[in-house]
Amino acid sequence: MITSSMERDVDLVSDLVESRMRDGARTIVGVAGPPASGKSTLAEAVVQNLNRGSRHTVARAALLPMDGYHLDNRILESRGLLARKGAPESFNAAGFCDAVRRLATATRETFHPSFDRHLDLAIANAIAIHPETSVIVVEGNYLLLDRNPWTSLRELFAVTVFVCPSMSALRSRLLQRWSKHGLEPDTALRKVTENDLPNAVLVARESHKADLLLTQNYTEFGVRYAF
Repeated sequence: MITSSMERDVDLVSDLVESRMRDGARTIVGVAGPPASGKSTLAEAVVQNLNRGSRHTVARAALLPMDGYHLDNRILESRGLLARKGAPESFNAAGFCDAVRRLATATRETFHPSFDRHLDLAIANAIAIHPETSVIVVEGNYLLLDRNPWTSLRELFAVTVFVCPSMSALRSRLLQRWSKHGLEPDTALRKVTENDLPNAVLVARESHKADLLLTQNYTEFGVRYAF
């Protein structure tokens, strides 16, 4: 199923989540895709949509972004990975996967890090998830990646969504993103070409197929998301 309208996408994902709600258990939703694909915007909108009209004092749905599990810049620098920030090896992948696994059965309030893109660092315990919140929307680049430890997440997801625009759209969005963060054009281009786009290709080629694919053009990537 393919569509490109954000409003329609939100409805599609929300309807799929509603159809797969797990009685007596949390429903974990995975929204994956390359950097700048729009997955974060979509995931936030889905959470808002699921919470709309709820009469409960506790949020029905909550959002857990993977970006909060970036390794600190000092660790990345000590390991020669700072220029590769955003690649799989720049995350606390095991810690993130463990956190999602615990969320599936948590009976107490849990706290998770968020990521401040302006400051370029994770903020500890910035996200609180109530034990009665029944839907957790998890979003990130590598949720469906066919590599350990990411593969351990697959059995937890009741719904998986993959968001993947064209390579040219991603390139344009990424350049715009880094320009807004104050990078000079040459620096932004190098960052996009040497790190972001290779990560995007990795995600598109090595991610397990999702229940729902939302895309504009997926023929450029080959392998998993070329039908």
